[in-house]
Amino acid sequence: MRATRKSLALTLGVATMLAVAACAPSTGGGGNESTSGSSESTTEAAEGGGEPINIGIITSTTGPLAAYGETFVDGFEAGLDYATDGTGEVNGSPLAVKFEDDGGDTDRAVTLARDLIGQGYTILGGTASSGIALSLAEQAEQNKVLYVSGPAASDAITGINDYTFRSGRQSLQDVATAGSFVDVEGQQVLVLAQDNAFGQGNFAAVQAVLGAKGAEVTSVMVPEDVTEFTPFAAQVRDAAPTMVFVAWAGATSGAMWQALDQQGVLDDITVVTGLGDASTFGAYGAASDKIDFLNHYFPGAPDNEINTAMVEHVEAAGGTPDLFTPDGFTAAQMIVRAIEEAGGADDVDAMIAALEGWSFDGPKGSYTIRASDHALIQPMFQVKLVSDGNGGWTPELVSEAAAEDVAPPEAG
Repeated sequence: MRATRKSLALTLGVATMLAVAACAPSTGGGGNESTSGSSESTTEAAEGGGEPINIGIITSTTGPLAAYGETFVDGFEAGLDYATDGTGEVNGSPLAVKFEDDGGDTDRAVTLARDLIGQGYTILGGTASSGIALSLAEQAEQNKVLYVSGPAASDAITGINDYTFRSGRQSLQDVATAGSFVDVEGQQVLVLAQDNAFGQGNFAAVQAVLGAKGAEVTSVMVPEDVTEFTPFAAQVRDAAPTMVFVAWAGATSGAMWQALDQQGVLDDITVVTGLGDASTFGAYGAASDKIDFLNHYFPGAPDNEINTAMVEHVEAAGGTPDLFTPDGFTAAQMIVRAIEEAGGADDVDAMIAALEGWSFDGPKGSYTIRASDHALIQPMFQVKLVSDGNGGWTPELVSEAAAEDVAPPEAG
């Protein structure tokens, strides 16, 4: 049923990491020459306890996505503590979690997954890379094991097969959140993006989501080798759209935002883009307080006891809560739920049944795992960047977008 994917979702797969990559500066350096590593966290069983239940988490702790992987792991450990009431056990059996580093490399991740499965692991989770997540989903289906993906945003993960779930949001939820800033019905929404797969994917996503809500969607696509953005900013201004959706990545971000600001686009038009992790907050320069940001998560957005517990746990362990911390926390909640309801990890079909249709409270508020395609329905946020008084910028919540209002279309 879920093995057949809509061609639309495959097209939108190139729009992965939308809220993360859009308009963030290129970080350069570090991480493509990483070596594989692993660590294991086994909670000691109480006297007379059951046999350990093995869980394999594959994510980047080195390589270009290392920062995302680290926050995911921080959140996972906090979520495991919360979901097991601090015992690290489910039904009397300790949870033995093995963390494996994929280094951002798909072949390595697949090799790690096969090795874990060969050792008898029936539960896998993790990764911020959409390409890796799609490959791990294939392994899950081929070997009939449960897989809970991490921050990977590709829409193609949703509904890919019966064995795959997601613990974060997907790109279509980002785009739907962008549409919550204005009533787009009958209005012009212009996509400003680089003319590459990333930009074209975002244009397709906006057409699919906001076009379906009655928007007239147009675009200004900028060649990747352009360094002078004034003509394109003027083209956006002259089009006079109701809203501009910006999808941009790389070192030219600062110059692009400066051009939009100088041409008055940010003064007269609602301009929306995705706000990524804390390292990107300074990427927008003087334009920061003129931009409307859609956001998956920042620590000050939700106001609930679970978010507070997560933040306190991560900080007590020496970490810093960030964009993908709740994805790790939610993954742990889902895995604990699956084991608890299935009476262990041997019956994968029972674990799947325990997750399908499950509604629960998590760090962002109320979540629901849609039974038909395993989309994770969740709230999103509208955010502004404000000066922190020390030359930097900090996010401030504007409003919450209700989960049902930004739910992705069902995958076929």
